[in-house]
Amino acid sequence: MSPATPDLSEDHPLDLFSFDSPLSLLSSVSLTGKEALTHFPLLGPSTNPAQGKVHLKQCDLLKLSRKQKRLCRREPGLAETLRDAIRLGIMECQYQFRNERWNCSLEGRTSLLKRGFKETAFLYAVSSAALTHSLARACSAGRMERCTCDDSPDLENRKAWQWGVCGDNLKYSTKFLKNFLGQKKIGKDLRAKVDIHNTNVGIKAVKNGLKTTCKCHGVSGSCAVRTCWKQLSPFHETGKLLKLRYDDAVKVFSATNDAVGHSELVGPQKHGHSSKNPTSPRPTDLVYVEDSPSFCRPSKYSLGTAGRTCSREANCDSMCCGRGYNTQSRMVTFSCHCQVQWCCYVECQQCMQEEVVYSCKQ
Repeated sequence: MSPATPDLSEDHPLDLFSFDSPLSLLSSVSLTGKEALTHFPLLGPSTNPAQGKVHLKQCDLLKLSRKQKRLCRREPGLAETLRDAIRLGIMECQYQFRNERWNCSLEGRTSLLKRGFKETAFLYAVSSAALTHSLARACSAGRMERCTCDDSPDLENRKAWQWGVCGDNLKYSTKFLKNFLGQKKIGKDLRAKVDIHNTNVGIKAVKNGLKTTCKCHGVSGSCAVRTCWKQLSPFHETGKLLKLRYDDAVKVFSATNDAVGHSELVGPQKHGHSSKNPTSPRPTDLVYVEDSPSFCRPSKYSLGTAGRTCSREANCDSMCCGRGYNTQSRMVTFSCHCQVQWCCYVECQQCMQEEVVYSCKQ
């Protein structure tokens, strides 16, 4: 029982960015399991009037605020980029939690998103990270009309552009996203502060993965001439980092800071700290306000773990919550004895082998 992928067809309305956050990227998507897995199709901006009308229709189908819809209609590449971000965030979440009791299934998500669990914190972070990543990549791919390659005013980026290399425009995507979400610096209550904090953790995780990539242009591959530019890490690396943040998430509460005159997020007391100086979570910490359910049995938050496949050596005991697991043998087909043929394809034989599958009992 693996999590399904989202239905992102043009006629399906999506409830995006409610409560000034990216969380609703995951909150109202139905499932078919037939969606393409390509995150960034090679589509540039088009001046075709018919395609322009399609873009306006896509913006209208997204449940956006008036300001967000105006921004969407002004930028022909934005609606499709939002859909890329939805797909990217959901699939990465499901990949990172594939061996956990909660596997980021979309069933029960509406109830889950109303609570302040660790899982909710991860959803905020991964969806804002997916948005930041998708916007930056869309700029460098030429899919957005109002942005292009990394436009940092330094010599390296100008050299990269001259050699036909395009750096990912993280600066633009971060600025645009904060404007698009209309994010307020200080939330009105504890949950608002937590949501804003976790959204920013996702953005910082993408920034953390920004790396310098270089290309040599010398004779016979020598590096007599070298061009360098900024490039985002694969999103799997961002997802892995956020999963580590989830594992070490900090439970917080709200306390008044007399020095600044408003409340702040504070976590458990650390050894050596006095009670008069509560410890604030780090900007890179995911934070939550209430303990998560076990996710063992079906509830309004998940389908439970009955029927889930597991690894006997790694996680069956935890996944199955002490209920035990079933063992089943089956024959599976796979490609084998592959050889590269001239020119230019790979030819493989089909082999069969017995596979043992373990699944949690009811």
